[in-house]
Amino acid sequence: MMPAIKNTHLKLLFSLFLLPAFFSCDKKKEQTSASHKNPNEITFISLSNIGGDQGDYKIIKVTKDSIHAEQGTTTRKTHKEWDSSISIQTWNNLISPINIKDLDVIQSSPSQQSVDGIDETFQIRTPRKSHIYVNSYADTLHYRQLKQFKEQLKLILPTEYQ
Repeated sequence: MMPAIKNTHLKLLFSLFLLPAFFSCDKKKEQTSASHKNPNEITFISLSNIGGDQGDYKIIKVTKDSIHAEQGTTTRKTHKEWDSSISIQTWNNLISPINIKDLDVIQSSPSQQSVDGIDETFQIRTPRKSHIYVNSYADTLHYRQLKQFKEQLKLILPTEYQ
């Protein structure tokens, strides 16, 4: 019984410390350059899938001019990364399904990590606000636009990061 309890505590600890670190990496750079922009313009989107019994993670961060993907497994201590520049047309294709007016109403669902599940987390930033959604696929009314974003993302990501 003890190893299972220990594992759960480690997973929760991993989640509590790792997730905020991934979401705060680009914050300072973003704040300084976004002060003169349209407050309703999307400036950053990230998508992460983190959890599972092996400590799997996949994190994708996209800005107007670049995309960064990383993935790995904590139990096997694997990690790999991929970076690429993107065109403004690619950026526009990625964000076109997202309706800015819906960002305040998209609903999150409870975390699945406590039961060895994987949490899908989106972060969408505008100069005015940062929106974070966990397992929002349960919000069938508003999730369609995030699903379309994921479909556009698959068109530009290498197969191993999809």
